[in-house]
Parts: sequence; structure tokens; C-alpha cells
Amino acid sequence: MSNSPLVSYTKLSPNHSGKRTKKIDTITIHCMAGNLSVETCGNLFASTSRQASSNYGVGTDGRVALYVDEANRSWCTSSGANDQRAVTIEVANNGGAPDWPVSAKAYAALLDLVTDICKRNGIKRLVWSTSKTDRVNHLNGCNMTVHRDYAAKACPGDYLYKRHGEIAAEVNRRLGSPAGETGGGQKPDAGAADLKVGDEVEFTGTKHYTGSTATAAKTCKPGKAKVTAVAPGKAHPYHLKATAGSSSTVYGWVDAADIKAGGKATAYRVRVTTDELNIRKGPGTNYGTNGSIKDKGIYTITAEAEGPGASKWGKLKSGAGWISLDYTAKV
Repeated sequence: MSNSPLVSYTKLSPNHSGKRTKKIDTITIHCMAGNLSVETCGNLFASTSRQASSNYGVGTDGRVALYVDEANRSWCTSSGANDQRAVTIEVANNGGAPDWPVSAKAYAALLDLVTDICKRNGIKRLVWSTSKTDRVNHLNGCNMTVHRDYAAKACPGDYLYKRHGEIAAEVNRRLGSPAGETGGGQKPDAGAADLKVGDEVEFTGTKHYTGSTATAAKTCKPGKAKVTAVAPGKAHPYHLKATAGSSSTVYGWVDAADIKAGGKATAYRVRVTTDELNIRKGPGTNYGTNGSIKDKGIYTITAEAEGPGASKWGKLKSGAGWISLDYTAKV
């Protein structure tokens, strides 16, 4: 079993259980909870009194470190069963709690590293689920887990946790993993219905960013605003400026999920994370079915609603009906 060729620094930790008893089929991303260099993190893991380690580390500068050979089980996730099958990765943070954001260089290096791990270990597709039950039991193909699943911890921080669906989608694109086709005649959507410059919207968030890929957010107030720039495919794709007389103080790049246009949530894309997901004629299990999704493909949601049987329902852009968003991940 090989290690990643992306490694530029190695400091092997004595804290591991020796050879794995399971084949590698899972990725577990952690946060360092601090802006540690790969050398500093390696020094921490070198101490036997710490009783902790990870397979890899990623610094804010984008360098990748090896701490425990992939062939060996690290001590990283508060779950021996998880770490027997998972490659564990600690990522440095350039900001604090609760988001624990990471730098653009660290995020790019993480994507490269995860892609490489998947290629070398025959992981053909990454599947993320917002359901803890799916994650810890590896149900519905789920092969991404997080430390907070096994212990009372915030790890990997909200910044990385909320981007697991995005990470899976990008790695799968690099792996050439097909989106496939769903049952019931329903096909994946090509993309979201984007807003354009000049559109007036209702901003519902409380954070804006200085750039479309920035990781450090500033607080602001929600309210009416105007779209002044668009960056398709970026983490924060819309630049908003509060309109005159608005209660909002937004002036920066924001997430698509924090915008409402015309009283409806701005369209966004999700990936289905379960093997079969019913399409309902309305937002709730009290409505009849209208086919099902069976391909774990990507679909566009144009509206959200509350209803029985799910924490939130999403309306499909195709008009086929509504799906439970509990079995999807934003991409």
C-alpha cells in the first residue's frame, strides 16, 4: 500500500495500531483547531503522551504532510472501527470557532489529496450524507465521516462540514464518476437558475465575504439588496449591496442559500445521497408519490417548504415534485 506522492514533509508518529484490518474505503477530514504548520502538527503527534495522530496533515500554505502510513490505522476519530477503514486528514485553520475556516491553498491541497487517495485505493465515488445514521453505518454508499459523529466535538468545524457535499462533487468530477440517470423518467439537472446583476433580492443571511472564495466572513444584517456581481461556481457566488432604505448592511459576496428572490429561495443544486428517494406531489409524506430518484444524481431545488416526514422539503426545477432534503447534500 502506497502513500501519497503529494507529501512534502514526513514525521512518522508512534501513535498508531499497526496494519489495518479493513480495506480503505472511507475519507475522514478533521480540523486542527488552530493555524498549525505541518511541522508543528507533526511534533504534537510525535509525543506518545498525546495518544493521537492522523494519516495526513494539510497546512495553511497548502503543504501536505505524512504522519501515519496509509497502511496503518491512525488514532484520529475516537472510533477504532472508523479509523481501520478511513484515511484521516487534519487541515490547518486560518480562523477560529465556530467555523474553523481553512485557506484557499489548504482547501485546494485537500481536494488534490482526497482525489489522489481515492485513485490509489480504488474508491470510484465519494458519497456524503447529511444523515449521521448513514455516515456512521456507511449506509446508502456513504463513505465520508466526521469526528463529531463519534465524539462531542465540533470537528471538522462548520466551514469544512458544510462543504463536504462540495468536496465529494469536485472529487467525483475529477474521478470521472458519472451522474447517471434516475428512475421514473427523472433526469439530473444541468445547473441552477442563477440570478443576474441588477436583480433585487431579499438577503436572509448574517455573513458576507470580501471575495467569492474568501474564508473569513464579516457579520452583517439581512434585508433587501441588489446583485452587483456574479461568480458562478464559487463558494460565495453573489455580490450584494444593500438597497437604499434597507435594514440590511450587506456589502460583499454571499452564499446562494442566503438569498431569496421574488419570495422564493434562490435555486441551488443538491446531490441525492440515498439509493432511492421518493418524489412527492407536494411537500410532505401526506402527498402521493410521483416516481423516485435512484441515481444519486445532482438536481436543482427552486423552493423549500416545511412538511411532515422531513425536516425540509425541496421543489425540483423539472416540476416533477418535491423531495426530502434530509437525503441530499448541497453541491
